[in-house]
Amino acid sequence: MKFGISSRLGSTLLFVGLMGLNVAAVSADLQVGVGQRVITPDPLLPISGGVGIPRPAEKKLGDLTARAVALKDGETTVVLVSLDLLGFPRVLCDRVRALVPNVEADNILISSTHTHSAPDTYAFPDGKGGHTADLKYIDFVCRQAAAAINDAVKDVRSAHLKIGTGETTRRIAYNFYAPDLYDRRMSVIQALQPDGKVITTLVNFAIHPEVLGNGTGALSPDLVGPLNDRLEKQYGGMAIFINGALGGMITADNRDLDRPSDPRRGYWHDLRIWDECLRIGHNMAAEATEILQQAPLQENAKLAVQHRHIKLPVESDMMWAVVENSPLNYPRGKDRTVMTQISLITLGNAQLLTIPGEAMPNIGFYLTRKMKGDHNLLLGLTHDAFGYILTEVDFNSFKRYDYVSQTSLGEQTGEILMDGWLELINASDQP
Repeated sequence: MKFGISSRLGSTLLFVGLMGLNVAAVSADLQVGVGQRVITPDPLLPISGGVGIPRPAEKKLGDLTARAVALKDGETTVVLVSLDLLGFPRVLCDRVRALVPNVEADNILISSTHTHSAPDTYAFPDGKGGHTADLKYIDFVCRQAAAAINDAVKDVRSAHLKIGTGETTRRIAYNFYAPDLYDRRMSVIQALQPDGKVITTLVNFAIHPEVLGNGTGALSPDLVGPLNDRLEKQYGGMAIFINGALGGMITADNRDLDRPSDPRRGYWHDLRIWDECLRIGHNMAAEATEILQQAPLQENAKLAVQHRHIKLPVESDMMWAVVENSPLNYPRGKDRTVMTQISLITLGNAQLLTIPGEAMPNIGFYLTRKMKGDHNLLLGLTHDAFGYILTEVDFNSFKRYDYVSQTSLGEQTGEILMDGWLELINASDQP
């Protein structure tokens, strides 16, 4: 058989060609895909605002959704998932991961938006030998979340990124415990096809979506729905919101400033109406737009991910009762401990660090100061939803912190997680 070139030269060219293929595999362009499913119960289910008996739902204001963004770089795939729920514990994250065959389980990062207008997915014990959840609905959510992830993985295509961070100036959030002590920074990641078509716009900001709460009779994604709708109308593609360090109590600023409830202490009555969800969600979209206008295009963004698994003691009797008595069969140790996961993603010139609950704002500020990205995002209520996370010195320090201390695993939760977070950060490369 004649090749037209010497066999040695042919072998050399073949070797070089294979080397080129290997290099291309290693340095493949970032790919991004999206998937979405509706998780609104039909018929409507009672609304959970936390531990306690859910309240009846009489109507819906917007649909609850499961939204997934798949990021692929060479052999590495990471999926970010956002569910319009109060929280999504690790035992359910594992159920979802088992239904996704083509992604490493640890690389599926499932968050909840923390809307206070959705059904119970913790299956809180009701104190009477039962619980407050609909287990068929929980199974439905797990299947829908997995379907959204699988769709996103199949949808991946070459993508460039815009990543920006800025301080919000509009009236969006405040700290209910101390109005000015909250993080005004918002980060936005937008993935675009090479032709400029938007694939997804991700907004990361610390805020409780509890404009409506569970007492208005409305099942709703709260302010997150109008935020996503406005961004999708403006840019196309799929919008997704992932919360930040929202503990202590970083909430939507739906105060009626004309109706103080305690002028001496600086408290106001709230406006628990859909128009406030629209106002705040649209203000957030406007802030995101201004941030993106200043964000340069990143054409060769790289992706890396690291994980740690952490054991946490459960000192709170109330939290341990949930772990022991929920029908979800939370994994737990005989030494009254639970396991959780934390992850650090490096994406382009940004780092994204997961928080398995609601970290207090001082923890959030500290972590972003230690992180190495030009843009540092905290993904709250991700991999787990273990209540509030306080430092040891904050735990039970003020009467105002009674509630957040009672709904924390314990005094050492923040300290143990801090060690794990800093290990991840210190082991990561500079983006």
